[in-house]
Amino acid sequence: MLQYIRTRVLLTIPVLLGVSLLTFSILHLIPGDPARILLGDMGGGAAAGDTSDEAYQNLREELGLNDPLPIQYANYLGNVAKGDFGRSFQTNREVRDSILEVLPYTLQLTVVGLGIAIVLGGILGIIAALNRNTWIDSITMVFSLFGLAMPSFWLGFILIQLFALRWTIFPSTGTEGINTLVLPSLTLGLVASGVVARLVRSTMLEVLGQEYVTTARSKGLSERIVILRHALRNALIPVVTIVGLQFGGLLSGAVIIETVFARRGIGRLAVEAVLRRDFPMVQGTILVAALGYVLVNLIVDLSYAWLDPRIKYR
Repeated sequence: MLQYIRTRVLLTIPVLLGVSLLTFSILHLIPGDPARILLGDMGGGAAAGDTSDEAYQNLREELGLNDPLPIQYANYLGNVAKGDFGRSFQTNREVRDSILEVLPYTLQLTVVGLGIAIVLGGILGIIAALNRNTWIDSITMVFSLFGLAMPSFWLGFILIQLFALRWTIFPSTGTEGINTLVLPSLTLGLVASGVVARLVRSTMLEVLGQEYVTTARSKGLSERIVILRHALRNALIPVVTIVGLQFGGLLSGAVIIETVFARRGIGRLAVEAVLRRDFPMVQGTILVAALGYVLVNLIVDLSYAWLDPRIKYR
């Protein structure tokens, strides 16, 4: 087990290197000059406004933008290896401090949204499997299809209209208090629950046809014990896999949700950094998100042995 964990941890290094290289390359391909933006020259003209060419060149030199791109990337990697993500072009604040300040809000939103998706999707999937080819099955699958097809930002606007503006039950913006978490987490959870429900249904149908389930029923065990102890646990491995993937999807979805609900978080921080061409902040937020995704998938892989003792890691 320990050898497997060490191997997986080492394999995260090339993954994160690839993410950092891709992010760095894309940032330098998109139009927009951070120095021009900082100096108030949004159009990027050489002589626009009261910005002198000398001030512009001095700022580029200060930000390290005059160095060749390979040198910039090498310097960035060297600093990241020491735990230094650089300073924001806009605020001159440590990127690491800015990310650590808002990361708990994003994790809170993602975890609660994922919990809603697992509980709601799991219940609907089990109900659909136990009532196969009935009207109950049809309704639950229509609901799951609704979640799959629904854009998260549109669902967010609908929930704001209903529960924040019309009925004023929950606030539509902010990050302070549990009430501010309800609508955004519900938006994330409803969208992700469709995938979970359909997968739980298909895996449960497969497991319920196995011989050991029939044997458990023939022994006189209650249907509840047969479903929860024998069928559900063996059906969870594919579900756990998709839940790990959904975590990454919810992290990326948090970018949209945090913007719609005006929440503080790493997603909104990344969006604002992209609009301002704040290269260090964009690279830092994406690298942290990629690291979280990799770690969650490692936890998912390790959970297989707990769910199914026949699985061994060598």
